[in-house]
Amino acid sequence: MRTPVLTVPMAVMLIGCGVGGKYDMDMDNDQGFEVSGPDYSVNDEDLADTNPWVETSDDPMSTFSVDVDSGSYTLTRRTLNEGSLPDAKEVRVEEFINYFHYDDARPEGDLPFEVTLEAAPSMFGHDDDIYLMRIGIQAEEIPLAERDPVNLVFLLDVSGSMSSPDKLGLVVYAMKQLVDKLSPEDTLGIVVYAGSDGILLESTPVHDKSTILDALDKLQAGGATNGEAGIRTAYNMAERNFHDDGVNRVVLCTDGDFNVGLEGPGLIDLIENFRDRGIFLTTLGFGMGNYQDGTMEQLADNGNGNYAYIDTHNEATRVLGENLVSTLQVVAKDVKVQVEFEANTVERWRLIGYENRILDHDDFDDDSVDAGDIGAGHHVTALYEIDLTDSASADDLAKVRLRYKEPKASESTEHFWSIDGADRLSSFDAASADLQFSAAVAEFAEILRDSEHSEGARFDDIADVVFDAAPNNTRTELKDEFIGLVGKAAAMWP
Repeated sequence: MRTPVLTVPMAVMLIGCGVGGKYDMDMDNDQGFEVSGPDYSVNDEDLADTNPWVETSDDPMSTFSVDVDSGSYTLTRRTLNEGSLPDAKEVRVEEFINYFHYDDARPEGDLPFEVTLEAAPSMFGHDDDIYLMRIGIQAEEIPLAERDPVNLVFLLDVSGSMSSPDKLGLVVYAMKQLVDKLSPEDTLGIVVYAGSDGILLESTPVHDKSTILDALDKLQAGGATNGEAGIRTAYNMAERNFHDDGVNRVVLCTDGDFNVGLEGPGLIDLIENFRDRGIFLTTLGFGMGNYQDGTMEQLADNGNGNYAYIDTHNEATRVLGENLVSTLQVVAKDVKVQVEFEANTVERWRLIGYENRILDHDDFDDDSVDAGDIGAGHHVTALYEIDLTDSASADDLAKVRLRYKEPKASESTEHFWSIDGADRLSSFDAASADLQFSAAVAEFAEILRDSEHSEGARFDDIADVVFDAAPNNTRTELKDEFIGLVGKAAAMWP
C-alpha cells in the first residue's frame, strides 16, 4: 500500500495558547530571536523510518512523489542558530537538499521541466563500490509578468501565542513583501482565527493596496484559538472568488500549536475536497515552542501546496518575494518518479529521504493517486546510493520515468530517460558541483537525523566538499550560511 501522506491522531485545527498582547514590528536580529528553547512535545509516531537498502533482485523499482517543501531546513537553521541541535525526527533530507538552487539544464521544447542524471563514487559511502546517483528535475521559468492571475486567501492565527515579533510581526512583514510583488488585478483576502473566526478583509484587488496594508496594520494577537470555522471560512472565501484561469490558494500562517478543532480525518477530508475543486493549501510556519513541523508539512502535502518555515526577514523575502512565482504557479501536478535499476549492474539501492512520499509501484500509473506538484522555476533533486555488482561495466544503471499532469489536465503524460555508463564518472571529484554539494547537504541531514546509514559525524568532510564544489567566487550567501551551520552543529555534537 501507499504510505499515507498524513495521519493526524490528535485534534489539530487550529489553536494557539498563551497570553494576549500586541505584536512588535521591530525586529533587530534577523538571524534569530530571544525566545524560549524548542519544546519538541509533538506526536511523532507517524514519522517514517529511514529508507533501507533494497536488493535489486528482490525489487528493482523505486517509486515516489516529488516534494518541493523546505521547512525542515529552515527550522533546523533556526534551532542551530539558537544554540541547540534539532530533533532528529524533524530532519527531512529531501527538504534540506531542495532548499537550494542548482545549475541543471533548463527545459527546452514542450516539456515543463528538464531532467539531469549523473552518478559518481560516493564520498560518504561505506566502500568503493558505493555510488551516488542524482536525479535533477528543473522546471521551466515563468516571468513574473506572464504568470496566471492569483486568488489568495490568507488564514492567520492571531492567538495569544502569536504575539511575539518572530510570529505575527514576521507574518505581517512577509505579507507586505507579497503585496509588493502581486499584480494589480490579483486578489487577496484575510481570515483570522482566535477564539472565533472572522473576516478581516474580503477578497480585494491588489490595486487597492492601501486597503490591504491598512488591514495588515490592524492585526494584533490575543486569546485562545479555535480554527475549525476559520479554515472553512477561508476556503469558502476562495471558492466565492474562484478564478477559472488562475491560481486559487489558501495560505495558512501559524506557529503550529494545534490543540482543538477538527480531528485528523475530518480535516484531511476538508483539505482534499477543496484540493479536488482546484483550491490548494500552502502552509507557512513561524516561531518556536510547541511547533508541529511534521503536521505543517503534511497538511500542505494533502492540499497540493508547499510548506515553508519562515525564521527571518530574509526568508520571508525569499519565499514570498524572490520565489513568488515558484510558490504560486504550478507547471506540473501529481508528479511521480519511478526508477528501475538494472540487476546486472546494481546489486542494491537506497533512496535518500522522501520517506513520507513513497508510493506503491501500481500508484505510478494510477491517475487517481495524488502526488506532489512542481512550481515554475522549482528544482527537485533525488539522491540514491547504489551498490554496484562485481561485474558492473558500462551498461545502463537505471531507467527513470516521470509521470505528471498539465496544470488543468486530468490525465497524465509520461516520459523516460536512461542513465548509462557514460553518465557514470570515475571519481567523486569529477562529478558536477551540484552532485557534490547535494551529497554534502544530504550527509549533513543524515547525521542530524541519526541515520543508521551515516558514517558518523564527518562535519569536516562535509565542509571540505562544499568548499571544493563551490569556490569562494561562486558560493552563494546561502551556501556560506550552510557552512556556518555545519560548524555550529559540529561544536555542539556530543
